[in-house]
Amino acid sequence: MTLDKSEKTKILVVDDEENLRHMLQVMLKKLGYLVETAAEGGEALEKARRGGHTFILCDIRMPNMDGKAFLKECASQGIGSTIIMMSAYGSVEDAIDCMKLGAYDYISKPFNADEIALVLKKAEERERLKEENRRLRREMQESGSLGNIVSRSDRMAEVFRLIRKLAEVKTTVLIQGESGTGKELIARALHFNGPRKDAPFVAVNCGAIPEQLLESELFGHVKGAFTDASSDKRGLFEEADGGTLFLDEIAEMPAALQVKLLRVLQDEEIRRVGAATSKKVDVRVISATAKDLGALAAAGNFREDLYFRLNVFSLTVPPLRERLEDVPLLVEHFLEKHGERMGKPGVVTSAELLRALVQYPWPGNVRELENCIERGLVLCDETLDLSSLPDTVRRSIGLERRRQLPEPESLSIKAGAEQLERELIRRALAQTGGNRTHAAKLLEISHRALLYKLKDYSIE
Repeated sequence: MTLDKSEKTKILVVDDEENLRHMLQVMLKKLGYLVETAAEGGEALEKARRGGHTFILCDIRMPNMDGKAFLKECASQGIGSTIIMMSAYGSVEDAIDCMKLGAYDYISKPFNADEIALVLKKAEERERLKEENRRLRREMQESGSLGNIVSRSDRMAEVFRLIRKLAEVKTTVLIQGESGTGKELIARALHFNGPRKDAPFVAVNCGAIPEQLLESELFGHVKGAFTDASSDKRGLFEEADGGTLFLDEIAEMPAALQVKLLRVLQDEEIRRVGAATSKKVDVRVISATAKDLGALAAAGNFREDLYFRLNVFSLTVPPLRERLEDVPLLVEHFLEKHGERMGKPGVVTSAELLRALVQYPWPGNVRELENCIERGLVLCDETLDLSSLPDTVRRSIGLERRRQLPEPESLSIKAGAEQLERELIRRALAQTGGNRTHAAKLLEISHRALLYKLKDYSIE
């Protein structure tokens, strides 16, 4: 049920007591609502079917069709009005039963105008949040999306365009971006939007496997190749034959294995550890790194020939702080993703929370935002609000009282100015997750000036 601010909100009052119906009608009209009444559940159901009621105030104890039966019928017939129950015989058990059947709230008779106004104000805010979430969901559907990646930013739209082109070919792709930006999701989108989508997608983190095991993991081994090789084993290249192998954190690959990987990319053949012959494989290789692989290659810390072979085409995933317009869509996406699993499918977000989230620089990128929403779902009931945010986020965007500036160590203006500069620099670096370029912008000084001050003040 959508609230239309250009018209008065319509309420249906259901109660078998005529005096109470009249009293509520007068009270609600004074509060600015349009009011319709019904004496029992059956009559109310007929009026509710015609629609137009944002809220329904319904008594629990009524003849013929009582409030609980009315709730069940509304649910089965898809009546979307927000229903608030009333009873002079209220109990905790009644309240719980009504909530389970779909009631939004529960008030006990007798009540006054202020109590009714407060309950309706809360219900209106809930409806507004639901409408905002419906709008975000529509925007998410209309925005660019690819697999589990959602975005409406221009920079990500360009990434999507390139993915759709690259998905059709076998070209090796190097995905670059900060930790948490979703590089594996990009790799999966490249695989599952192309002709290899029905073949295996195999992912391996090159930095998570010990060097002495990585060669066997990638290329396999034959029985007896080393002490624990009790049988032949297929490697990940063979597992991915016909499909895609995703090499995450490629910058961490040991130098000795870089040579062998280069040979596989050139010859499209692998040789198991301990084997005498090679075997042809048809594998598309996609790699990813959070480091500047080109700079590592130029410095001699990564094989330059392998870098050029991996970097036939490069995709750069922008950090979340450079596309903050995506934050509301991502929040909605993560609410849907985790809400059902956690038994909270109807949770909505407050407008204050969304405003706060787009002020935070997200040093951990999309992964940090997802963790933040998942944590919030654990803590919240119906609405994800500011109280659900982690302390680090609250402090960064000024929702908690900032630490006081230190007392000056002397009356020297020069010394005090230096002390203040140190503190402001530390705060700017903390707020930007250590990003010096963005910290310099916050401090309103040049990047070079910031570097000089970091050196002068011995700030790491």
